[in-house]
Amino acid sequence: MKSRYVRFSVFALLVALGAGFSAGLSAQDEGDAWGKKKSSWLLLTPAERPQVQDFAESYKDYLNIARSAMGSTHEVIRRARAAGFAEFSKPDQVKPGARLIISNRDRSLILAVIGSDPIVDGSRVVGTHQDSPHIELKPRPIYPAGGFALFKTKYYGGIKKYQWSNLPLALIGRIDTSDGRTVEVSLGLNPGEPVFVIPDDAPHSDVDLRTRTYTNVLQGEELDPVMGSMPGEKESVAVEVTQLLTSTYKIKEEDLVSAELSLVPATHPADVGFDRGLIGSYGQDDRVSSYCAARAIIDMKGTPKFTAVAYLSNFEEVGSVNNTGAGSQFLNSTFARLIGAERGPGYNDLDLRRALHNSQVISADATDSLNPIFPSSSEPTNAARLGYGVAIKLYGEGFDPPSEFTARIRALLDRNGIPWQTHMYKVDVGGGGTIGGFMSREDMEVIDFGVPLLSMHSPYEMSSKVDVWNFYRTMSVFFTQP
Repeated sequence: MKSRYVRFSVFALLVALGAGFSAGLSAQDEGDAWGKKKSSWLLLTPAERPQVQDFAESYKDYLNIARSAMGSTHEVIRRARAAGFAEFSKPDQVKPGARLIISNRDRSLILAVIGSDPIVDGSRVVGTHQDSPHIELKPRPIYPAGGFALFKTKYYGGIKKYQWSNLPLALIGRIDTSDGRTVEVSLGLNPGEPVFVIPDDAPHSDVDLRTRTYTNVLQGEELDPVMGSMPGEKESVAVEVTQLLTSTYKIKEEDLVSAELSLVPATHPADVGFDRGLIGSYGQDDRVSSYCAARAIIDMKGTPKFTAVAYLSNFEEVGSVNNTGAGSQFLNSTFARLIGAERGPGYNDLDLRRALHNSQVISADATDSLNPIFPSSSEPTNAARLGYGVAIKLYGEGFDPPSEFTARIRALLDRNGIPWQTHMYKVDVGGGGTIGGFMSREDMEVIDFGVPLLSMHSPYEMSSKVDVWNFYRTMSVFFTQP
């Protein structure tokens, strides 16, 4: 009887604390439309609750595999093929109901379902990015230091460098050799495999480091994990480890120059909290959007009126650069190929211009959430909150969609009972962006959406299961409803 009482007391305390926090956030809004908004959990029917949990399990399975843009591409293609999608290779494939895969160098991807109306008359596009902040190896990555062998690295994307020390890291990616082979690398994710760790200084001896401030606790050139510690009879640790690495993967040391190797957290996705309402995982920015977009188009039944496109891009965290980022011509070229297949010899560039102008786009990317420990970093009346729905991201300064398009999307959400909220960063404090600007530049109609995250850009981000599920629902109705 006592144990049941203790469990109930803990649960009641958590509920009370949550209710108090919620009340504190919305006290100024009591009585208006925003103050009356409920947590999305309270809006679920009994039949929907298991759907939310089942969707979360599939999402966690994806996150466990998709540790990079390439990993995401491979896993999404595997799932798409299993659902009847086929690689686009010839024009006669483009007909209403066709389910097509267009891969760009294994690092970005388009899934398309051809609609009953011509593509030039309109399409529905969800644009996301598959890359996440991580640590990359330099071209000559192995060096000796203090009796150890360390990896020399360069960080990728916006990270707080101190968060990556004392953390088990896995080595993933590929090595392309001068003799034409591709060697896949994945070490540290499976039980029993070694991991790599960036060592921090001990509190017993770090007096000289204590004056460093916040983001400079570790410098960029100090993000070097231990990769070996055992010297050989005649060779140094660095030489021994180099020989072990090259013999394991049957490569030459120079082949590391033509490698894409990354260090990512070796932790696995898990539920967070007594109530299992949150998902904790590396890489949710922005593979949460990529998974929801891919899953929505893979699950689509029948033929939509407008061609549906899920565009999973790369390199967003460093400016959408290179030929697989959203700044490339991949999306435009894919539209041109599909329209050319529909129109045949009569195709011209004006058809592409017309198709882009008539496209409606959700630019999907995770967004920062109101933080219960650091609420002052957000402006609470306009900050997104975990569990309160998908977030319409508004930036001002000319980056927002036309008001009529925002209204149209709001009506779509309300018509389908999908809870939504807004997010705008605190003035002069924070900011962010999505790939939407690249598509707006092509005269496409674009609105930014996101799932709010706690601990965004950290090695272990948190999302609400109900928000992720509602984001999937948002993309599903956007693809299918005119």
